[in-house]
Amino acid sequence: MSTFDYVEIPPDAIRLQSSPASNPVRPLTRISTSLPSCSPIPAAAAAASTTFSPTKSLSALLLNTSFPTSIPTSASPRKSSTALLSTRDPLSIPITTVNFRRFVARVGPVFWLQDRVEEVLMWRCGWKYTGVWIASYAFLCYFPRMVLLVPHAILATIMLSTYPTPSPSESISTKNPPAPLASPPSEGSIDWQANLQAIQNLMGAFSDAYDLLSPLTPHLIHRSTHTSLILTLTLFSFLLLLPVLPLIPLRLLFFVLGVFPFIWTHPVMQARIIPLLKAALIGGIVKGGNASTTLTGVTSSKYASLKMNLRRWIDDDRLDDKHWGAEMREVELWENERWAPGPSSSSSFSTRDDLDVVGSGFDVGDGSGGTLLSTGTGSWSKTHLRPADRAPWTRARDGWSGVGGEVSNLTFSLAPGWAFVETEGWRPDALGSWVSAVSVSSSSSASGSGDPVSGADDNGWVYTDDVWADPRRIPLEAWKASGMTRRRRWVRRVYFDPALVESP
Repeated sequence: MSTFDYVEIPPDAIRLQSSPASNPVRPLTRISTSLPSCSPIPAAAAAASTTFSPTKSLSALLLNTSFPTSIPTSASPRKSSTALLSTRDPLSIPITTVNFRRFVARVGPVFWLQDRVEEVLMWRCGWKYTGVWIASYAFLCYFPRMVLLVPHAILATIMLSTYPTPSPSESISTKNPPAPLASPPSEGSIDWQANLQAIQNLMGAFSDAYDLLSPLTPHLIHRSTHTSLILTLTLFSFLLLLPVLPLIPLRLLFFVLGVFPFIWTHPVMQARIIPLLKAALIGGIVKGGNASTTLTGVTSSKYASLKMNLRRWIDDDRLDDKHWGAEMREVELWENERWAPGPSSSSSFSTRDDLDVVGSGFDVGDGSGGTLLSTGTGSWSKTHLRPADRAPWTRARDGWSGVGGEVSNLTFSLAPGWAFVETEGWRPDALGSWVSAVSVSSSSSASGSGDPVSGADDNGWVYTDDVWADPRRIPLEAWKASGMTRRRRWVRRVYFDPALVESP
């Protein structure tokens, strides 16, 4: 009997003899089945089958969409003469993949802290919870030196929150080792997906904040004519504050500055006081209505005029020198829609200017009139226009000279030598001043109420009946049965350039 150097075989063991080789393969069993169906896959099923799951190849997908098709093995697009954290490692797909996975797995505590701060600041856990934090901040404002003890309080809170736990000596004596620390969540787990969701939303919030503040940047870097004025006011206020600095109560100042965000985000402030302040500012309080109805309903002509003047002031600031020295005029364009009963749909509207080709972001709302009519009863759309109706886009006020083309590229010819101002796009007429005075007077007398009916709503729409008559800023409920329409006037400036005139 053969022996092994590394295995101790008992002396009474009997070695089994191998049997003669036999054919262990069983004959293949034939199974009859029908051919697969060749019917096309439904679109919904195809879309569901291609739906991306964040637990499968997420890192590869993000990297494929973030990096160009060809990238060198070692690249340093950020040039710096000194060693910085942003240039510590070269741009590399493997390094990015590893760091991304590590970051998603370990960023959870940051978003936990963010959620707790948001709960306190937005009063999500009740007034008692937020009130304790306000009282603590007031205590620190009254005794500012107590801020030096805040790190000690944080450490003590963390250690006391895990008490009571067995001490190391007790764990050793009882032969029960302490529980290991929780490891970072694995890729694809629920916690990992929660971190990824938080990263996604934080990126969107940061981008929104950047887009909100970026229009102010030209005024600070000498890209605007108002930079000199802002600099002058800054220096003047700086010199004005120097002699009064000793007289400013810092404790009260920091208390007011710290408590103001809590006051601003209070539910009562957001639901009642701020709407009342806005309604009082725009002067559009409707009799018998509350503040929220006023804000979501019809704005006053005073506020609409202020909004248009502000829009024109911004457009004037963007004009080039060639525009200032040239003759400028306005061209008009009318948008026509009809209301049809049925389930409401928002696919026909946009929350931004449909014709704003430069993307200025002048929000005119969705234009659905949802605040004027009950939701879920119908929708406004150009596709609801009848064959004998006006065209969706018309150049004349009568509504019969249609303009061809899509919304993003309308066919709009100008006289020789005239061109559109390149720095601005189409702007809606929020006043509705194009409505004739005869129609306004007849509508006012027919209404019999003190509420204004002339002009346009906050989105620039003027509502009419089934035959495009009786213009109003608020559609009548009786029009639902017979039909109703609406129009909106768009304007854009043009300038004369002699270089564009064709020579004979």
